[in-house]
Amino acid sequence: MELIPGKPLSANALYTRCDAGALGFDSTAELEDLGEIPGQDRALEAIRFATEIDVDGHNVYVLGPPGSGRHVFVRRFLEQKAAQRPVPQDWCYVYNFDDPRQPRALALPSGRSKELRIDVEQVIADAQTALPAAFESEDFQSQRESITEEFKDAQEQAFKEVEEEAKAQDIGVIQTPTGIAFVPVRKGEALGTEEFKKLPEKEQQKFHDDIAQLTKRLQQVMRSTPKRAREMRQKVRKLERDVASMAVTGLLDELLQKYQDVPAVVEHLGHMQNDIVENVRLFLRPADGPEAPAPIQQVMESKESAAMRRYSINVLVDRSEEQGAPVVVADKPSFADLIGRIEHESEFGSLVTNFSLIRAGALHRANGGFLVLDVEKLLTYPQAWDGLKRVLKSRELRIRSLADDIGLISTVSLEPEPIPADIKVVMVGQRIYYYLLEQYDPEFSELFKVAADFEDQLTRDADNQLGVVRWLATTIRREGLRHMNSSGAARLLEESARQVGDSERLSTDIRRASDLLREAHYWAGRRGSELIGAEEVQLAIDSRIRRGSRVRDRMQEELLRETFVVETEGERTGQVNGLAVLQLGEVAFGRPQRITATVTLGSGEVIDIEREVKLGGPLHSKGVLILSGFLSSYYLTDRPLSLSASLVFEQSYGGVDGDSASAAELCALASALARVPLKQSLSITGSVDQHGRIQAIGGVNEKIEGFFDLCQRRGLSGEQGVLIPQANVKHLMLRSDVIAAVEAGRFQVYPVSHVDQALTLLTGLPAGERDDQGEFPEGSLNRRICERLAELADQRRSFSNKSGSGSASNDEGENHGGETT
Repeated sequence: MELIPGKPLSANALYTRCDAGALGFDSTAELEDLGEIPGQDRALEAIRFATEIDVDGHNVYVLGPPGSGRHVFVRRFLEQKAAQRPVPQDWCYVYNFDDPRQPRALALPSGRSKELRIDVEQVIADAQTALPAAFESEDFQSQRESITEEFKDAQEQAFKEVEEEAKAQDIGVIQTPTGIAFVPVRKGEALGTEEFKKLPEKEQQKFHDDIAQLTKRLQQVMRSTPKRAREMRQKVRKLERDVASMAVTGLLDELLQKYQDVPAVVEHLGHMQNDIVENVRLFLRPADGPEAPAPIQQVMESKESAAMRRYSINVLVDRSEEQGAPVVVADKPSFADLIGRIEHESEFGSLVTNFSLIRAGALHRANGGFLVLDVEKLLTYPQAWDGLKRVLKSRELRIRSLADDIGLISTVSLEPEPIPADIKVVMVGQRIYYYLLEQYDPEFSELFKVAADFEDQLTRDADNQLGVVRWLATTIRREGLRHMNSSGAARLLEESARQVGDSERLSTDIRRASDLLREAHYWAGRRGSELIGAEEVQLAIDSRIRRGSRVRDRMQEELLRETFVVETEGERTGQVNGLAVLQLGEVAFGRPQRITATVTLGSGEVIDIEREVKLGGPLHSKGVLILSGFLSSYYLTDRPLSLSASLVFEQSYGGVDGDSASAAELCALASALARVPLKQSLSITGSVDQHGRIQAIGGVNEKIEGFFDLCQRRGLSGEQGVLIPQANVKHLMLRSDVIAAVEAGRFQVYPVSHVDQALTLLTGLPAGERDDQGEFPEGSLNRRICERLAELADQRRSFSNKSGSGSASNDEGENHGGETT
């Protein structure tokens, strides 16, 4: 199709239809499922490379716009990849008999951790029955009593020897409240104090010496008692160990045989056996004594036994149900949920913990496989990003609390043995986070060496069109929706091109396409249709627009009520209809905007009022500054620019940015300079460069439709239309009512490539081109502009000369007066 700048476009140029017959099917039920998102070959290659290379740092950042199916794509790809890999090990934490503050980590073949826990719990339960029974047996009791009697006999024999020795020396042994005492005896009676004093002094001294000797002898016996008691306890303890060892060995032999292929488990069971023997009283019933208070007794009875807490197995990661490597999607990647946590429980008013309260994080569950994270969520949680980097750099999973990690508290807690990490992390997020992390975090590029960049749009060719429809057919089958006929699929493809704003491209926003499909399914049900057709798709599109168009409709009403002034007929000098796009959520719509320009004598400055009041963005200000360069280089090359111009968006009460209004501003400025009115029935959009070329802008469809809606509600006259950059023609995918109006000759769309073409359409005068002498034709618009600029330059020079001569005369008068004086 040949385009002629400045000539109205035909209706065929305003919309590129999809030929339903060329799609090659009557219903999506005929199409095969599609396992991959269409058109994302670049991203697929990157993810495949990252998952197959076994080198540190080759984790993946999947970047792309929301709605492009990044999460679904990544998850499906990883699940397929993981199914081909072996199931990784189970991990458990057990009591560390050497240092209880550092629980040991045990690795077991996949699926055997729960089995070990059940086996150990059964052994402990059996031990809680077998050990008390062994210690209550007649054989054990008789041996223990024998050891006790032996101690008693030895103790009594020692005291008896002291008594006999005292008796031989006429000294009696009596028991007093303060202990054992020796007293002199005569004829079997103890001597009193008075009687003792009556004895000869030599005899008294002998009693004193004998009693002192006996006291020493008794002290020796008393000092040997703890030693005998210790020997007795050692014998009892040895007896208990022997009995306990015999009982426990019988319980653990079968378990040791069962897990002989796992050396770490065998080692732990050996340590556990020795510890049970050393701490056998954990399994014995407490001796009779005063009962604890009822509340404490209730708490103690509600908790598992001390033996079970000490010897149980804390299964951290169990993979008994898994068929391949794990794929974990962390929906809440907080520090604790990512790294793991050590929980606490209340016990008698205090918080306590033990190795059985260690809980796995997402990294533990993904160990040996893949972890998928949403970047925005990850960066929201404190220290989560730093915790992830620490794991990837150290290749260790070390569980610690967030408070410990940032040094808020220094209380004594557990320090579990770290677990080796073998994880491929896939982060999914928008491009802005990728570039920010790459710029400001030097570790990011070391840890995430692979970027999988999703396409924003696809070429609108037969393969991609079929791929999109097959993806939708897959969604239909997965969700049990009605199938689409070819006309419905064609309409969805056209809407995809409309969404991306390009008739030659398709959007990769599969989320929106799937949502439209679901809504079309609803409308098909309402209408009693077995298949989704073009009409149902159009109803879904219209209903979505209707739900989000309240602000658009209110703004249109205010334009019709002339609260906001935008004229669609007549002519005005220095005034033109520009076009802007407003984006509110998923709804974008065009809004006509009145732009005015004034010109007076000045020093060549073009004042952007929006910038002066800080409502104009940098891109808009750039566009205005380009106008100054164009005016001086295109119209007036041999004289200084001698004007003072002001440009403003009338009735604009918010920020303005972008350069898409620079063509409209230039036309308004040219009208003010030439004193030639512009047609208000036309509006214009486009950016302009310093040579006057009209450049492409965004939102061209919404801008055309925004002006069309206003003109249609006021009444189409056939004179109304929109000027757009010629480069934007390929982006046109206009609504059907706009196309119908163009076909009927009631509305026009003009492509322009240079500002001269735009000015010719807006003024009705030829712009004119320079001849061989460099002059514009007489009566042309550009000639008028040049003449006005030359006039302003002459006026400025005239004012400068007058001002200079007046200043010189004053100087001479003052000098002459000085001389006369």
